[in-house]
Amino acid sequence: MDKKVKLRRASKTAQYRRYTRSKAGNFFFFAFLTIAGLCSVVPLFYCVITSLKPLDELLIQPPRLWVYRPTLQNYSVLPALMASLRVPLSRYLFNSVFVAVVTTFFHIIASAMAAFVFSKSSLKCRGWLFALVQLALLYNAYTLAIPRYLIFSFVGIIDTYWVYILPQIPSAMGCFLIKQYMDGSVPDAILEAARIDGASTTRIFWQLVMPLVKPAWLTLFLFAFRDMWTIIPSGTIFSEELKTLPQIMSSISAGGIARAGSSMAATVIMMIPPILVFWFTQSNVMETMSSSGIKE
Repeated sequence: MDKKVKLRRASKTAQYRRYTRSKAGNFFFFAFLTIAGLCSVVPLFYCVITSLKPLDELLIQPPRLWVYRPTLQNYSVLPALMASLRVPLSRYLFNSVFVAVVTTFFHIIASAMAAFVFSKSSLKCRGWLFALVQLALLYNAYTLAIPRYLIFSFVGIIDTYWVYILPQIPSAMGCFLIKQYMDGSVPDAILEAARIDGASTTRIFWQLVMPLVKPAWLTLFLFAFRDMWTIIPSGTIFSEELKTLPQIMSSISAGGIARAGSSMAATVIMMIPPILVFWFTQSNVMETMSSSGIKE
């Protein structure tokens, strides 16, 4: 009996060693991840450092990744650069916050509802419909630019808030992400038990399904808020009162090298909200990506 146990343990150990990386393999693996992480952080670090450089250090060639005499002057001159705007800065800030929050909310609700239908409904053709949703992932905004503009013009939403909000509500990526997570995290037995207890479909969705798929829609919240916070519609917004903060911030960089520091300072300010959102949702992002099939 002892020999059989020892043989089993020896076979498991050999199998474990067979599929485990060596120390050299681990070293190169983590070295690669470290280099990839540094490549991702360097642009952010350079942006922050450049925003703290005085003008004489901005003119040094080649550019340096450090600053000798850090200063906050590039941040302090931003109000003066925007003082001549015909519309107050608070209006652009309101437009950005309003568009980002409202669009993100409806974006998540529409994606979650569609995912619930594709994942847990008894619709016969849901497989074919979900294949169409996956097919929509192949198209980007540039491909759809002209058809979307024609539709906006026909509906009459050009130069309104609706041109920000309505096109961003449906999302093939959001539907796919939540649906994949819902398939593995929401057992059908729980839904059947809720129906037996007399719960309606609406109540099941809001009080049972949405809390269970919280990591998925928080991940979608991060992606949607990031995209809407930096959105700059081209050829659809003409009124100055409807423009968002990124459109005005981008005009600061038109001053050339003299405004490079202020341009980087504006970029750093624009990065703060998405970074805060990511800090709040990062654990949910990791959980969703590891269980929704995205890693494959």
